Amino acid sequence: MTTSKPSFVPRMEGLDALRGFALMGLFFVHMPELYELYWAHPVTDPVQLMWHDTIFTIFAGKSFALLALCFGVSFFIIMDRAGKRGVDFTGRFVWRLVLLGVIGVLHGLWYRGDVLEVLALMGLFLIPFYRLKSNAIILILATFFLLQPLIIVQMISAFNGATWANTPPDYWTAPTPDAYLTGKSLIETIRINWVDGHPFKWDFMLKAGRLSQILGLSLVGMVLGRIDFFGQPEKFRTLRLTALTIAAAVTVGLWRGKPSLITLIPTSDAVFMPRSLWDSMLSGWFDLSLMTVLMMGFLSLYYSFGHKVLNLLAPVGRMTLTLYVGQSLIFVPVFYSFGLGMHATMLQSTAVLIAIVVFAFQVAFAHLWFKAFLYGPLEWLWRAGTYLTLQVPFIRRTQASL
Repeated sequence: MTTSKPSFVPRMEGLDALRGFALMGLFFVHMPELYELYWAHPVTDPVQLMWHDTIFTIFAGKSFALLALCFGVSFFIIMDRAGKRGVDFTGRFVWRLVLLGVIGVLHGLWYRGDVLEVLALMGLFLIPFYRLKSNAIILILATFFLLQPLIIVQMISAFNGATWANTPPDYWTAPTPDAYLTGKSLIETIRINWVDGHPFKWDFMLKAGRLSQILGLSLVGMVLGRIDFFGQPEKFRTLRLTALTIAAAVTVGLWRGKPSLITLIPTSDAVFMPRSLWDSMLSGWFDLSLMTVLMMGFLSLYYSFGHKVLNLLAPVGRMTLTLYVGQSLIFVPVFYSFGLGMHATMLQSTAVLIAIVVFAFQVAFAHLWFKAFLYGPLEWLWRAGTYLTLQVPFIRRTQASL
């Protein structure tokens, strides 16, 4: 790895605020999902189902996608700033991803739904694409990955009679481990997360198309970084509004047309997976289109009359790693059996309202934290580990002390 000294650089607050918005949405999904335990006993009460469906329609799959896109932007910014200093950051960025993967693996012992190790692995695939100079080629490749090529291959194979392609993925029917629901041992929960949780997560990420989606969105984010989409927001006002309009039209079209589109793929008892996979692909494209609506709508408001309010999320976006891990550290024990075991009694409405209150507290906490510190605690450790030095500034110095 090349040697370079860490330096503090100005933030792109629009990107920080968008990342904070994505974290908010992800937390709002995790809470009514009861950190993955909802699926052990889905609600049937119409009112509670309304709370669940509303949150999931707006944020599920969209917030995660936004984080993946922001990850690609951040990747480019880190590599580009190092390059402008005459430093090849490739080796150190690989090390940075290794550290993120370690954090993710440790976090995954606590909560199997951890996404950090997934982002860390997929980040490695971004590095070769960074060398490509053509944004058009990168966007073509991003589109290819977002079209879910592996799922298309499975659909074709299923129509051709391949047994493996007509076999439902394990995550469709895998029961929620008893250790989460009725066990009382934290050690057993950790063991299950390591032995069963990792295979379950990676099986889902691969077969549901999440890995392909992450790579595609990260490449889009890299292009947004290249064109300075967040650094020169006034330059891209028309692009934001155009993208918002097109994405809104696609979202409405997929929402209303999906039932008819699904029937385009024939199905039978022997060959049933193609239609199910097609349904999954349509849902994924709906998520991407609505994600674009949320992103461009958020940024359009942020760079206009909504700036003052939405910029409250910027400090949250600066310590996303800390807050993301902190959320699960607090609420996994609330829902899991080794803690309070409230997965069977927590109403969807209560979970959502708690999420709103807790996230508001996190916003206030982030603002107070950055009055005294330059980085969130995990962000500082990650940065210090990246540069292999404890000399990374952490405490914010006042003018009087300079």
